Amino acid sequence: MMKPKFVINEHWARHHHFDLRLEMGGVLKSWAIPKDIPKKENEKRLAIEVENHNISYGNFEGEIKEGYGKGKVRIWDKGSYELESLNPNKKIVVNIKGKKLNGKYCLLHFKHKEKNWLFFKVKE
Repeated sequence: MMKPKFVINEHWARHHHFDLRLEMGGVLKSWAIPKDIPKKENEKRLAIEVENHNISYGNFEGEIKEGYGKGKVRIWDKGSYELESLNPNKKIVVNIKGKKLNGKYCLLHFKHKEKNWLFFKVKE
């Protein structure tokens, strides 16, 4: 069985940010990360959940010409991941294997903010 894929896009839209996408349930679950991607343990970043994307979007690089997300998109990193634990509305832990990112990462949902999650690398 193939491991699920992940992709991180660098996106120059209205505000420069990164998009984290995890292949889950036949779609790319997606979060916008307003600052750099965390590379050190316990370096925390806000991750704002956005709409799911089609799996084929995992290979997209180019220019979004108009509408939501208008701007340049490039692949910052991609690879596979292993799901360590999943509580869909509370906590997702994945072991990422990419070209730039490697290791265990956690997405932790803020209960008081519907779309806000915390994204960080955890100690292995």
